[in-house]
Amino acid sequence: MIKVTVPATSANLAVGFDCVGIAVTMHSSFLFSENETEHLSISGCPAEFQNEDNLVYQGFKAACDFLGEPVPNVHIEINSKVPVSRGLGSSAVCIVGGLAGANQWFDNPLTDQQLLEIATEMEGHPDNVAPAIYGGLCMAFIDSHSQVQVVKYPVNRHYQFTAIIPDFKISTADARRVLPKQMSYADVTHQVSHSLLMTRAIETGNIDQLHTAMNDRMHEPYRQQLIHHFPEVKSLCNHSDAVLYVSGSGSTMMAITNDSDNQEQLISSIQSKFPQWSVHAVSVDNNGFKSEVLSDREILHY
Repeated sequence: MIKVTVPATSANLAVGFDCVGIAVTMHSSFLFSENETEHLSISGCPAEFQNEDNLVYQGFKAACDFLGEPVPNVHIEINSKVPVSRGLGSSAVCIVGGLAGANQWFDNPLTDQQLLEIATEMEGHPDNVAPAIYGGLCMAFIDSHSQVQVVKYPVNRHYQFTAIIPDFKISTADARRVLPKQMSYADVTHQVSHSLLMTRAIETGNIDQLHTAMNDRMHEPYRQQLIHHFPEVKSLCNHSDAVLYVSGSGSTMMAITNDSDNQEQLISSIQSKFPQWSVHAVSVDNNGFKSEVLSDREILHY
């Protein structure tokens, strides 16, 4: 039996639209085992996803196809802690999980770069799949030769991250529909300069610089309108000296603090104001996905 664990990812970090993402300590795990009765069976997810359209299986099949191997009869057990359609990279988590599962099945012939290329083709952009594979804070893009390039940035150890997850979904299609079709040169210059400052502030731990840097003009002003109570959450974050940004396409918002007391104060205030929401203190996952073959003893625990 093969076990794959994949971290959730939070994309954009305000000014890194479609090219920056960070892996955090909220994980989904996937078990792959030989299926002796049928070609495919899936458990641990709603019935409508227990078929060949399942993204975990699609990732599994894509790796087999890339290797030129027939897709084996497989049972996939899903244990997902990453909520769907909340801006935490759930589709990337499933795709990477499936790819890594098949790669482990055939004794890991694929490199991380090859996994990244396949995952990016499936996902359409690399901002979530890159940190899911490599961990940490990744800047990723497709170069002029159609190759996916990744740069991993250090994250200051004093930063804490808080995932604020509302009780409603926002589809990626809706989140993209509200975006402007054009940007002015002034806004582009603003975006480039602030994204450079963001990566520096993330590395140094300078929270004041981070407040300055995370001032987006490309997508957040428009996506915030889709998130109910965003202004109230922003106000609570300001009171706790926390930097707030929309995680991916939302609805999750991610807050960054550099003081544990401020984080505790923020979590308490969010839970009090929005008791129906989920709030999670998370850290940076610097490792990315993990795949392993379970021993007989470990299998007994499942």
